[in-house]
Amino acid sequence: MLYHLLYPFHTQLSVLNVTRYITFRTAAASLSALAISLLLGPWMIERLRRLQVGQFIREEGPQAHQSKAGTPTMGGLLILTGIIVPTLLWADLTNRNVWILIFSTLAFGAIGFADDYLKVVKKRNLGLRARDKPLTQVLVALVVGAAVYWSSLAQPSQFSTRLIVPFFKTVMPDLGIFYVLFAVVLLVFASNAVNLTDGLDGLAIGCTLIAAATFTGLAYLTGHRVFSEYLDLLYLPRAGEVTIFCGAMVGASMGFLWWNCYPAQIFMGDVGSLSLGGALGTAAILIKQELLLPAVGGVFVIEALSVILQVASFKLTRKRIFRMAPLHHHFELIGWKEPQIIIRFFIVAFIFALFAVTTLKLR
Repeated sequence: MLYHLLYPFHTQLSVLNVTRYITFRTAAASLSALAISLLLGPWMIERLRRLQVGQFIREEGPQAHQSKAGTPTMGGLLILTGIIVPTLLWADLTNRNVWILIFSTLAFGAIGFADDYLKVVKKRNLGLRARDKPLTQVLVALVVGAAVYWSSLAQPSQFSTRLIVPFFKTVMPDLGIFYVLFAVVLLVFASNAVNLTDGLDGLAIGCTLIAAATFTGLAYLTGHRVFSEYLDLLYLPRAGEVTIFCGAMVGASMGFLWWNCYPAQIFMGDVGSLSLGGALGTAAILIKQELLLPAVGGVFVIEALSVILQVASFKLTRKRIFRMAPLHHHFELIGWKEPQIIIRFFIVAFIFALFAVTTLKLR
C-alpha cells in the first residue's frame, strides 16, 4: 500500500528511490512489525486479561506449568497484526505471491482462533472437534496448493511445481498435479509442528524467528538473478516479494518474544502457532525450498516426530519412549530448568538454520 503510494514519486524525488529496493522494504517491514508488536503488546495483554482470555493448563502436564494458568493467551492476534500490516504497507500488492502468503497465514490463523475461542471462551477443553481441526487445515492447504499449481500453468516463469533437492543441483523432479497433494502434506505438517513446539515460554516464537530470518535470506536469493544462478537455485523473479513478508515475520517474532520470553506475559495460542506454521510452509513453497524446510525448522520437526514416535510406541508396545511428549516436556521431567531448555533449543534451531544455508553450495 505505502509502496504503491510512493511509487509515482520515484522519478521526482531521488530520496524515494530506495523504496524500489527489496532490501530497503524488507528492513522497513521488519522494523514496522517490531514497532507494532512492542507498542500494541501492553494493550493486547491488558485487553485479553480483562476479557479473561486465560491459558488453560492440563492437569496431566508438568506440574510446574500450573502456575501459568490464567496467563493471557490468543496473543497470536498480535503476531498476525505485526506480519500482515507491514506486508500490506511495504510489499508489491500486485504480486500474487504476497496474497497467497496473506491468505494462508490468515486462514490457518482463523482455524487456530476458532480452536482457542472454543477452549478459552466457551470452556470446551479440547477446542475444535477431533475431525474438524485437521479437516479445515487440509482444506486451506488444498487452496494454497491449487493456487500454486494453477499459477504454474498460467505463469510458468513465476511459479513452479518442481522440487529442488538439496545436495543435487541437477535433480529437480516436476510433480505436476501431484504437487497439490505434496503441498497439503507439507502445510498441515508445518502448522501442527509449530503448534506442538509451543509449550514453553518463548520456545516456538524464538525458533520461528530463526526460521523466518533464514527464509528471508533464501527468498532474496531466489528472486535475485545473479545470486540464484550462482547458487544453482531456481530463479523466480517475482518471488523476491516473499522477502518482505518473511522480514515482517522476523520483526513480529522479535516483538512478540519481548512479551513471551520467560516468564511469559502472554501466550500465542493456536491462533499464533498454526498461522506461523502455515506461513513458514507457504514461504518454503513459493521460493521452492520445500525440501529444505525440515532443516530450517529442525526443532519443529523433532518436536513433531517425538509425538508421533511416542504415540506409535505406546499403541504398539504399551511403552513410552519419552517421559512425556513433545520432547521439551521430556527434558523438563528429567530435571532441566525451563530457561535451559529454551536456550538450548534455540541453539539447536540456529545450528539447523546454518546447516540449511550451507546446503546452498553443497550441491
